[in-house]
Amino acid sequence: MLEHVKSAAPLKLGYLPTHRWGVFGVDEAMRQKEKIANKLRELGVDYLGLDWLNEYGLLYNPADAEAVAGCFAIEGIEAVFVAHCDFGTELAVGRVCKALGKPILLWGPRDEAPAPDVARERDTQCGLFATSKLLRRLGLPFTYIVNCRLEDKTFARGLENFLRAVNVARCVRGARIGQIGTRPTPFTSTMCNESELLERFAIELTPIALSDITEQIVARLDSEEVTGEAEAIRARVDTSEVAEDGLRRVASMKLVMKDWIVRNKLDAAAIQCWPAFSKLTGLCPCFVNGELTDMGVPIACETDVNGAVTAIALQAAARGDSAVFFADLTIRHPEDDNAELLWHCGPFPLSLAHPESSPRIAGHYMQADRLPAVGMWRLKDGDITIGRFGSDNGEYRFFVGHAETCDGPVTPGNYVWVKVGNWPLWEERLIYGPYIHHVAGVYGKLAPALYEGLKYLGIEPELVEPTEDQVRAYLRGQQEL
Repeated sequence: MLEHVKSAAPLKLGYLPTHRWGVFGVDEAMRQKEKIANKLRELGVDYLGLDWLNEYGLLYNPADAEAVAGCFAIEGIEAVFVAHCDFGTELAVGRVCKALGKPILLWGPRDEAPAPDVARERDTQCGLFATSKLLRRLGLPFTYIVNCRLEDKTFARGLENFLRAVNVARCVRGARIGQIGTRPTPFTSTMCNESELLERFAIELTPIALSDITEQIVARLDSEEVTGEAEAIRARVDTSEVAEDGLRRVASMKLVMKDWIVRNKLDAAAIQCWPAFSKLTGLCPCFVNGELTDMGVPIACETDVNGAVTAIALQAAARGDSAVFFADLTIRHPEDDNAELLWHCGPFPLSLAHPESSPRIAGHYMQADRLPAVGMWRLKDGDITIGRFGSDNGEYRFFVGHAETCDGPVTPGNYVWVKVGNWPLWEERLIYGPYIHHVAGVYGKLAPALYEGLKYLGIEPELVEPTEDQVRAYLRGQQEL
């Protein structure tokens, strides 16, 4: 990935172990604190605790909240893990969380069986109810892992999902999206509200004219770096159908786009890939779009800014495990009523190509002059999360579903056939929602991470398969997806 891309960057957690002073013993709280810290280290979580705060490393005094919030802010904490080492002190926790305004994970370890003649040592679950109520009163969204043992799969699953959710929130909020040209005139579906995106989600558009991109491509055509990039492309994919001049233009476009992205620290871009771009440059940008997406900066076709937001969210949920791809919902499977074709002209990342395919680039097969270059390969097999961010009349929603790849007819460009449990239901939801024919996909079952992450953005999730009830049961450890 490019150096500035946040999706795969480490995420630092503020570890907030809390104790109820004077009611429960501090020694047992410290023991729980250390057990939880050891588990965080075992799971590879980067965190900052409270060992600097007092001799116990525990938050129990509300007067310490300001110092804790200040330290966490200075250290760049991006989320807070509130761990009830016993009943805890909800007022202190609430003050810290309110001051920081970061995503919150609430959890406490399940108590051991009480002894018949000894006072209980923790009453953790009881304190969790108190803290959750205060967080709600303060208007703070939070994620909860059901009261369980530290060794239970439910804890590790919930923590990992929370970190993915935090990544979604931090990558979408404040995203900077490049806009190359206006939308194609016929594509009313890709309209977006730039001012609302900025006001509600701090998403900033960075526009550039098609003519500026064209000038830069032409200016670099004869450079040695273009020669090197053309050779690098030739080494990775079959270029035999593209003339040398066309390949050099493709290479020059890739370098120009990459430099523009890095210079402006863009998280994604939306490009008017036709018709004006082709007329000005003699290029189809599809293959280059896939190359840049593979570098961690998703490129959405047809100046679909909301599509670019979708891709940012899915890439963040994956935390760098997989590149995303930007596709059209095109046709139903000719034989399977629950399967659909995800396709586009040729902008899917090469890293996602099926191992048995022979990736090649070619002139655009839908154009008379067959301008270079589009990718020609099927995507690999696996589970895929499909998403779409959209709005109507100021209402923002995010469609999410899980699919699995399946066999289907070969078609030009980039494609993958996917099977779901109930395609007519998907189609109905998409038709009636604020969505269009563009979606983003990413490998893995990431609906739970998106479900939690959207909570921190104030965007309504619309889960189809799995349903919201199924996702919540999964996070409770009561169901697999």
